[in-house]
Amino acid sequence: MNRDLQKRVIFGALALVVFIPLLIKGGVIFQLFIGFLAMIATAELLKMNRLLPSSIEGILAMLAALVLTLPLETYLSFLPTDGNYVAFGIVVFLLLGSIVFNIGQYSYADVVYPIASSFYVGIGFHNLVVARMDSLNKVFFALLIVWATDTGAYLIGRQIGRHRLMPRVSPNKTIEGFIGGILSAVIVSAVFLILDKQVVTGYSFGVTLLLVAIFSVFAQFGDLVESAIKRHFGVKDSGKMIPGHGGILDRFDSLIFVFPIMHFFGLF
Repeated sequence: MNRDLQKRVIFGALALVVFIPLLIKGGVIFQLFIGFLAMIATAELLKMNRLLPSSIEGILAMLAALVLTLPLETYLSFLPTDGNYVAFGIVVFLLLGSIVFNIGQYSYADVVYPIASSFYVGIGFHNLVVARMDSLNKVFFALLIVWATDTGAYLIGRQIGRHRLMPRVSPNKTIEGFIGGILSAVIVSAVFLILDKQVVTGYSFGVTLLLVAIFSVFAQFGDLVESAIKRHFGVKDSGKMIPGHGGILDRFDSLIFVFPIMHFFGLF
Protein backbone atom coordinates (compact mmCIF):
# COMPACT_ATOMS: atom_id res chain seq x y z
CA MET A 1 0.00 0.00 0.00
CA ASN A 2 1.56 3.31 -1.09
CA ARG A 3 1.70 6.28 1.28
CA ASP A 4 -1.13 8.22 -0.42
CA LEU A 5 -3.49 5.25 -0.26
CA GLN A 6 -2.43 4.55 3.33
CA LYS A 7 -3.18 8.15 4.32
CA ARG A 8 -6.52 8.00 2.53
CA VAL A 9 -7.53 4.80 4.34
CA ILE A 10 -6.41 6.02 7.78
CA PHE A 11 -8.08 9.42 7.65
CA GLY A 12 -11.16 8.01 5.93
CA ALA A 13 -11.53 5.55 8.82
CA LEU A 14 -11.05 8.34 11.37
CA ALA A 15 -13.73 10.43 9.67
CA LEU A 16 -16.15 7.49 9.85
CA VAL A 17 -15.29 6.94 13.52
CA VAL A 18 -16.49 10.49 14.18
CA PHE A 19 -19.45 10.57 11.76
CA ILE A 20 -21.11 7.18 12.28
CA PRO A 21 -21.57 7.35 16.09
CA LEU A 22 -23.05 10.86 15.79
CA LEU A 23 -25.30 9.67 12.98
CA ILE A 24 -26.53 6.74 15.07
CA LYS A 25 -27.09 8.95 18.11
CA GLY A 26 -29.02 11.56 16.10
CA GLY A 27 -30.80 14.39 17.89
CA VAL A 28 -29.49 17.88 18.53
CA ILE A 29 -25.83 16.85 18.72
CA PHE A 30 -25.95 15.31 15.24
CA GLN A 31 -27.87 18.28 13.84
CA LEU A 32 -25.37 20.78 15.21
CA PHE A 33 -22.52 18.67 13.84
CA ILE A 34 -24.09 18.69 10.37
CA GLY A 35 -24.66 22.44 10.69
CA PHE A 36 -20.95 22.84 11.46
CA LEU A 37 -20.06 20.78 8.38
CA ALA A 38 -22.37 22.96 6.29
CA MET A 39 -20.54 26.08 7.44
CA ILE A 40 -17.18 24.52 6.56
CA ALA A 41 -18.40 23.43 3.11
CA THR A 42 -19.70 26.96 2.46
CA ALA A 43 -16.35 28.40 3.55
CA GLU A 44 -14.65 26.05 1.07
CA LEU A 45 -16.78 27.42 -1.75
CA LEU A 46 -16.03 30.99 -0.69
CA LYS A 47 -12.28 30.32 -0.64
CA MET A 48 -12.44 28.89 -4.17
CA ASN A 49 -13.67 32.29 -5.32
CA ARG A 50 -11.06 34.08 -3.17
CA LEU A 51 -13.65 35.35 -0.72
CA LEU A 52 -12.63 35.47 2.93
CA PRO A 53 -14.89 33.43 5.24
CA SER A 54 -13.99 35.97 7.95
CA SER A 55 -15.45 38.86 5.93
CA ILE A 56 -18.97 40.15 6.66
CA GLU A 57 -20.25 38.45 3.51
CA GLY A 58 -18.45 35.24 4.39
CA ILE A 59 -19.83 35.13 7.93
CA LEU A 60 -23.35 35.81 6.70
CA ALA A 61 -23.04 33.13 4.00
CA MET A 62 -21.94 30.54 6.56
CA LEU A 63 -24.73 31.67 8.90
CA ALA A 64 -27.22 31.28 6.04
CA ALA A 65 -26.04 27.71 5.43
CA LEU A 66 -26.31 26.97 9.15
CA VAL A 67 -29.87 28.26 9.64
CA LEU A 68 -31.00 26.54 6.43
CA THR A 69 -29.53 23.23 7.62
CA LEU A 70 -30.99 23.21 11.13
CA PRO A 71 -34.68 22.52 11.89
CA LEU A 72 -34.94 25.77 13.85
CA GLU A 73 -38.66 25.35 14.52
CA THR A 74 -37.87 22.38 16.79
CA TYR A 75 -35.68 24.61 18.99
CA LEU A 76 -37.67 27.84 18.90
CA SER A 77 -41.38 27.21 19.39
CA PHE A 78 -42.44 30.69 18.17
CA LEU A 79 -41.10 29.99 14.67
CA PRO A 80 -43.39 28.70 11.90
CA THR A 81 -43.03 25.12 10.61
CA ASP A 82 -40.67 26.35 7.88
CA GLY A 83 -38.64 28.43 10.32
CA ASN A 84 -35.29 27.50 8.81
CA TYR A 85 -36.35 28.76 5.37
CA VAL A 86 -37.65 32.03 6.85
CA ALA A 87 -34.40 32.50 8.78
CA PHE A 88 -32.41 31.75 5.62
CA GLY A 89 -34.40 34.41 3.76
CA ILE A 90 -33.66 37.00 6.44
CA VAL A 91 -29.91 36.29 6.28
CA VAL A 92 -30.08 36.53 2.49
CA PHE A 93 -31.69 39.97 2.85
CA LEU A 94 -28.77 40.97 5.09
CA LEU A 95 -26.36 39.72 2.45
CA LEU A 96 -28.16 41.75 -0.19
CA GLY A 97 -27.97 44.72 2.15
CA SER A 98 -24.17 44.56 1.97
CA ILE A 99 -24.50 46.07 -1.50
CA VAL A 100 -25.85 49.27 0.06
CA PHE A 101 -22.75 49.75 2.19
CA ASN A 102 -20.32 48.93 -0.61
CA ILE A 103 -21.65 50.96 -3.53
CA GLY A 104 -19.27 50.73 -6.45
CA GLN A 105 -17.20 47.96 -4.87
CA TYR A 106 -19.73 45.19 -4.27
CA SER A 107 -22.53 44.53 -6.75
CA TYR A 108 -25.59 42.30 -6.97
CA ALA A 109 -23.62 39.91 -9.17
CA ASP A 110 -20.95 39.67 -6.45
CA VAL A 111 -23.40 38.85 -3.66
CA VAL A 112 -25.16 36.12 -5.67
CA TYR A 113 -22.17 33.77 -5.27
CA PRO A 114 -22.22 33.55 -1.44
CA ILE A 115 -26.03 33.30 -1.50
CA ALA A 116 -25.99 30.47 -4.05
CA SER A 117 -23.18 28.73 -2.17
CA SER A 118 -25.07 28.78 1.13
CA PHE A 119 -28.24 27.49 -0.55
CA TYR A 120 -26.41 24.75 -2.48
CA VAL A 121 -24.82 23.42 0.70
CA GLY A 122 -27.64 24.21 3.13
CA ILE A 123 -30.48 22.56 1.21
CA GLY A 124 -28.54 19.31 0.89
CA PHE A 125 -27.47 19.15 4.53
CA HIS A 126 -30.95 20.16 5.69
CA ASN A 127 -32.43 17.16 3.92
CA LEU A 128 -29.79 14.94 5.53
CA VAL A 129 -31.00 16.19 8.93
CA VAL A 130 -34.64 15.64 7.94
CA ALA A 131 -33.85 12.11 6.75
CA ARG A 132 -32.19 11.31 10.09
CA MET A 133 -35.18 12.71 12.00
CA ASP A 134 -37.39 10.34 10.01
CA SER A 135 -35.31 7.16 10.07
CA LEU A 136 -31.71 6.10 10.58
CA ASN A 137 -32.25 3.36 8.00
CA LYS A 138 -33.18 5.91 5.33
CA VAL A 139 -29.85 7.67 5.86
CA PHE A 140 -27.96 4.39 5.60
CA PHE A 141 -30.01 3.61 2.48
CA ALA A 142 -28.88 6.89 0.89
CA LEU A 143 -25.26 6.32 1.94
CA LEU A 144 -25.42 2.82 0.45
CA ILE A 145 -26.75 4.16 -2.86
CA VAL A 146 -23.94 6.72 -3.11
CA TRP A 147 -21.27 4.22 -2.03
CA ALA A 148 -22.48 1.58 -4.51
CA THR A 149 -22.70 4.18 -7.27
CA ASP A 150 -19.18 5.46 -6.67
CA THR A 151 -17.69 1.98 -6.36
CA GLY A 152 -19.51 0.56 -9.37
CA ALA A 153 -18.69 3.56 -11.55
CA TYR A 154 -15.01 3.39 -10.60
CA LEU A 155 -14.57 -0.37 -11.03
CA ILE A 156 -16.57 -0.77 -14.23
CA GLY A 157 -15.22 2.45 -15.71
CA ARG A 158 -11.67 1.31 -15.00
CA GLN A 159 -12.23 -2.13 -16.50
CA ILE A 160 -14.28 -1.46 -19.63
CA GLY A 161 -14.65 2.33 -19.82
CA ARG A 162 -13.93 3.60 -23.32
CA HIS A 163 -16.27 6.50 -23.98
CA ARG A 164 -15.74 9.72 -22.02
CA LEU A 165 -18.81 11.00 -20.21
CA MET A 166 -17.93 14.69 -19.87
CA PRO A 167 -14.20 15.11 -20.57
CA ARG A 168 -14.20 18.87 -20.07
CA VAL A 169 -15.59 18.47 -16.55
CA SER A 170 -14.13 15.17 -15.35
CA PRO A 171 -11.78 13.46 -17.85
CA ASN A 172 -11.67 10.11 -16.04
CA LYS A 173 -15.41 9.47 -15.97
CA THR A 174 -16.87 7.27 -18.70
CA ILE A 175 -20.33 6.43 -19.99
CA GLU A 176 -19.70 2.77 -19.13
CA GLY A 177 -18.78 3.78 -15.59
CA PHE A 178 -21.88 5.97 -15.35
CA ILE A 179 -24.13 3.05 -16.32
CA GLY A 180 -22.13 0.69 -14.10
CA GLY A 181 -22.69 2.99 -11.14
CA ILE A 182 -26.43 2.89 -11.68
CA LEU A 183 -26.53 -0.91 -12.03
CA SER A 184 -24.36 -1.33 -8.94
CA ALA A 185 -26.64 0.94 -6.90
CA VAL A 186 -29.75 -0.95 -8.04
CA ILE A 187 -28.28 -4.40 -7.28
CA VAL A 188 -26.88 -3.46 -3.87
CA SER A 189 -30.09 -1.62 -2.95
CA ALA A 190 -32.19 -4.64 -3.93
CA VAL A 191 -30.20 -6.83 -1.53
CA PHE A 192 -30.46 -4.17 1.19
CA LEU A 193 -34.24 -3.88 0.79
CA ILE A 194 -34.66 -7.66 0.95
CA LEU A 195 -32.55 -7.97 4.10
CA ASP A 196 -33.79 -4.85 5.89
CA LYS A 197 -37.59 -4.85 6.06
CA GLN A 198 -37.58 -1.65 8.15
CA VAL A 199 -36.80 0.53 5.13
CA VAL A 200 -40.34 1.47 4.09
CA THR A 201 -40.40 3.67 1.00
CA GLY A 202 -44.13 3.72 0.31
CA TYR A 203 -43.51 2.28 -3.15
CA SER A 204 -43.47 -1.25 -4.54
CA PHE A 205 -40.14 -3.08 -4.73
CA GLY A 206 -39.82 -2.51 -8.48
CA VAL A 207 -40.70 1.19 -8.33
CA THR A 208 -38.27 1.68 -5.43
CA LEU A 209 -35.44 0.23 -7.54
CA LEU A 210 -36.42 2.55 -10.38
CA LEU A 211 -36.15 5.44 -7.94
CA VAL A 212 -32.75 4.12 -6.83
CA ALA A 213 -31.60 4.40 -10.45
CA ILE A 214 -32.77 8.03 -10.45
CA PHE A 215 -30.98 8.69 -7.15
CA SER A 216 -27.81 7.16 -8.59
CA VAL A 217 -28.00 9.51 -11.57
CA PHE A 218 -28.37 12.48 -9.20
CA ALA A 219 -25.45 11.24 -7.10
CA GLN A 220 -23.20 11.21 -10.17
CA PHE A 221 -24.57 14.56 -11.32
CA GLY A 222 -23.79 16.07 -7.91
CA ASP A 223 -20.21 14.87 -8.25
CA LEU A 224 -19.99 16.41 -11.73
CA VAL A 225 -21.37 19.73 -10.48
CA GLU A 226 -18.67 20.00 -7.84
CA SER A 227 -16.03 18.93 -10.39
CA ALA A 228 -17.22 21.71 -12.71
CA ILE A 229 -16.99 24.28 -9.90
CA LYS A 230 -13.46 23.17 -8.98
CA ARG A 231 -12.36 23.13 -12.62
CA HIS A 232 -13.72 26.65 -13.09
CA PHE A 233 -11.65 27.93 -10.17
CA GLY A 234 -8.63 25.76 -10.99
CA VAL A 235 -8.49 23.80 -7.72
CA LYS A 236 -8.01 20.05 -7.21
CA ASP A 237 -9.92 19.69 -3.93
CA SER A 238 -12.52 21.84 -2.21
CA GLY A 239 -10.38 21.90 0.94
CA LYS A 240 -7.98 20.00 3.16
CA MET A 241 -10.27 19.06 6.04
CA ILE A 242 -9.72 15.31 5.55
CA PRO A 243 -6.15 14.49 4.42
CA GLY A 244 -6.20 12.23 1.39
CA HIS A 245 -9.87 12.97 0.73
CA GLY A 246 -10.01 16.73 0.30
CA GLY A 247 -12.65 18.94 1.85
CA ILE A 248 -16.11 18.45 3.29
CA LEU A 249 -17.71 19.30 -0.05
CA ASP A 250 -15.61 16.62 -1.76
CA ARG A 251 -17.09 14.00 0.58
CA PHE A 252 -20.71 15.20 0.49
CA ASP A 253 -21.12 16.46 -3.10
CA SER A 254 -23.19 13.43 -4.16
CA LEU A 255 -25.27 13.28 -0.98
CA ILE A 256 -26.12 16.99 -1.29
CA PHE A 257 -28.02 16.08 -4.46
CA VAL A 258 -29.40 12.70 -3.36
CA PHE A 259 -31.16 13.68 -0.12
CA PRO A 260 -33.35 16.45 -1.62
CA ILE A 261 -34.49 14.23 -4.49
CA MET A 262 -35.27 11.41 -2.03
CA HIS A 263 -37.35 13.91 -0.04
CA PHE A 264 -39.06 15.05 -3.25
CA PHE A 265 -40.25 11.49 -3.89
CA GLY A 266 -41.52 11.21 -0.31
CA LEU A 267 -39.05 8.67 1.06
CA PHE A 268 -38.88 10.73 4.26
